[in-house]
Amino acid sequence: MRTEEQMMRLILDTAGEDDRILAVYMNGSRTNPNVPRDIFQDYDIVYVVTETESFQADQSWIDRFGERLFMQYPEDGFFGNGEKEKCYGWLIQFADGNRLDLHVNTVEYALQDICSDRLCRILLDKKNVLPQIPEATDEDHWVKRPGQEEFEAVCNEFWWCLDNVAKGLWRREVPYVQDMLNFHVRPQLVCQLSWKAGAKENFQISVGKSGKYLYRWLKPEEWDRFLATYAGSGIEELWDAVEIICRLFDDTAKENARTLGMNYNREEADNCQSYLHHVRSLPRDAAEIYP
Repeated sequence: MRTEEQMMRLILDTAGEDDRILAVYMNGSRTNPNVPRDIFQDYDIVYVVTETESFQADQSWIDRFGERLFMQYPEDGFFGNGEKEKCYGWLIQFADGNRLDLHVNTVEYALQDICSDRLCRILLDKKNVLPQIPEATDEDHWVKRPGQEEFEAVCNEFWWCLDNVAKGLWRREVPYVQDMLNFHVRPQLVCQLSWKAGAKENFQISVGKSGKYLYRWLKPEEWDRFLATYAGSGIEELWDAVEIICRLFDDTAKENARTLGMNYNREEADNCQSYLHHVRSLPRDAAEIYP
């Protein structure tokens, strides 16, 4: 596997030797000082160019980056953004294990991008086309302190969507239950846990996508409880996970209410949990929810 030094030298040499490339900048995890370094980190590289058409017309120029296992053209086809004349990319997985997410952006497009993404770092500016930018920071991704309206909305969304989880479990509709948990319920739990972590650090932290760095601020037993909410396909296993989700959310919301000065609707939480317990006890041939 090529080293970071080797990859960066190849990236910069390519830019230096190609007159169409005016500048180079990097973004993503490699510019974020708070992200742990590991072997799976991508090289998110943008070449600022005079035009993108020639790079698209003869794509053999990317062969110099190494042997490819597979790749994607994100601006092409069904998922394209319709702006290929301004921005075009190649997402490349190499045979040696490295991955390069490479884009060519026009100057106009790059200026918008670099000013909106505070994780950008300029690596080379051959023609002085890029502005001076501050040191890369993940500040745009810091946990935001909630107001009362947002706090109430997150709580209500969490408890309401569990109604759908309950009926899905009674019907034994596992795919539906998993989607409700993962796309509607769990994000609200991550939100509460993020607020708890944020409050400990004066809301100057990022917990990462899906709360993947929450372990840094949660107690080990809290992190274990969070992981225990990820259940398999068994109905009883899912019910157990739902009960853990409810208790963890309830405990965290109550703590956040005290810490952040919020009002927490305990009646809503208690009624929902009572309803869930009742539905779990219903026999499979029940003719009514409440006889």
